[in-house]
Amino acid sequence: MIEHRPFNSLGKADHGWLKGKFHFSFADYFDPARMGWGALRVWNDDEIAGKSGFPPHPHRDMEIITYVREGAVTHEDNMGNKGRTSRGDVQVMSAGTGVRHSEYNLDDTLLRMFQIWIIPDKPGGEPTWGARRFPEGDRSGRFVALASGFAEDADALPIRASARLLGASLKKGETATYTLDPTRHAYLVSSGGRLEVNGVVVLENRDGAAVTGETELKVTALEDGDAVLVDAA
Repeated sequence: MIEHRPFNSLGKADHGWLKGKFHFSFADYFDPARMGWGALRVWNDDEIAGKSGFPPHPHRDMEIITYVREGAVTHEDNMGNKGRTSRGDVQVMSAGTGVRHSEYNLDDTLLRMFQIWIIPDKPGGEPTWGARRFPEGDRSGRFVALASGFAEDADALPIRASARLLGASLKKGETATYTLDPTRHAYLVSSGGRLEVNGVVVLENRDGAAVTGETELKVTALEDGDAVLVDAA
């Protein structure tokens, strides 16, 4: 099953400095049919104006992944971590027993990012934060694990969930293939450009697709762009 979720069908919020589109129920947007996808609980498509952002606030018991589409986000938390994550790169925060953090766009230009939350395999644990650069050339024409709870993904940022965040940079006409366990939940989003999925669904820029029951995901770029994928229990 591949369920196409067009960008214009997503939940939304507009706070002036923040414009958000929600693939799943979040904040004041509630859709009982879109409470999550397996262990994937949140996928927000955020646009944050320059010189603004999220002030310090708490989280616990959630794996929070930020994928930067354009611009840069600056993170700071009560564990003493501070870092700047730029376009195409990823940061991960395991909230564990509790953490306070802020996320700001310190530049004058717009910040665009995916905010992805995954439910951990078990609650608790010491909170952690980390970030990594992922050069686009390394994932050219293929899916690469960017964050993962599996030991075999040694180059990915670690998370405390049996899940993966993957990215592929595709030129027009290129195809990237990913093997799926049909009992798991995959969620695919286009980040620039149109994507054809398994020859049956076409995603426009920033559309989503909820996938289960499939043994393979075959993504072909109809235009240059990126594919971002979560594979979750």
